[in-house]
Amino acid sequence: MAVALDYTEFDKTAARLCCASLAQEPMARHTTFQIGGPADRLVTAENPAQLGALLAAAKEAGLPVLLLGRGSDLLVGDRGIRGIVLRLAGDFQKITPLPDGVSLRAGAGVSLAALCAYARERELSGLEFAWGIPGSVGGAVYMNAGAYGGEMKDAVTLTKHLDSRFGPGEYQGEALDFSYRHSAYTGTDKIITFAQFRLAPGDREAIGAKMEALMARRKEKQPYDMPSAGSVFKRPATGYAAALIERCGLKGRRVGGAQVSERHAGFIINTGGAACKDVLALMELIQDTVRRETGVELEPEVRVIGEV
Repeated sequence: MAVALDYTEFDKTAARLCCASLAQEPMARHTTFQIGGPADRLVTAENPAQLGALLAAAKEAGLPVLLLGRGSDLLVGDRGIRGIVLRLAGDFQKITPLPDGVSLRAGAGVSLAALCAYARERELSGLEFAWGIPGSVGGAVYMNAGAYGGEMKDAVTLTKHLDSRFGPGEYQGEALDFSYRHSAYTGTDKIITFAQFRLAPGDREAIGAKMEALMARRKEKQPYDMPSAGSVFKRPATGYAAALIERCGLKGRRVGGAQVSERHAGFIINTGGAACKDVLALMELIQDTVRRETGVELEPEVRVIGEV
């Protein structure tokens, strides 16, 4: 039997800090998959001091914590999340130009769309590849997100975070340890708060044209208009997950409301009313079929969180 969680002291801390807190908030409202049951608490932090205090209060009360970005890489269980889901607002959603004229500082809660648009307006090039990636700065740095030949590692020069004791820390240069879908933060309990990007001077119209060209490619090849969590599986050592899935005749395959996209086999879409269990069953079907027919083991890229 699961141990009952006591939110009394945590709720007092959130109220004292004037942090917005929602009880039993459906996570389907906060993920791009539009799937997921209720979180015990969805709490908003607006600055590092609030964030650290909330994390400390959760630890003291023995409450598990999930940091939520744009919800673009998450599959949340149908029974929801036991514990605290923290989302970032306020200072964490600000973008600041730095004195060198080519660098930007962005909070971890800034959407990539907002960051790309800001860079374009300041005639700074280097983030065009990220236009259309439905994530936040924190999440993108965490997993070294990339597309169309670009990755976060190409632009990020420094990050700030809270460590395991909720004190400030930072990484820069080689310490960021970027590799394919990996950073120094992957698999750790450090929480990214801000990131610094070094870009290059460019022409606003040229930057905008490149962004729109990449967006057009994305919309043509990906189910951009349907709820999904992006690429479901990581790129295997040889070949591409989407090509392997298509070769196995799985394009369009359905389980309940979940479907392998007919536009891009690397995506599973929510056709309406899909449950977490539908997506998981479809993922298992894909992995088993690809393993049996090609010998390749597909590793999930989407993070499965909560109680199924």
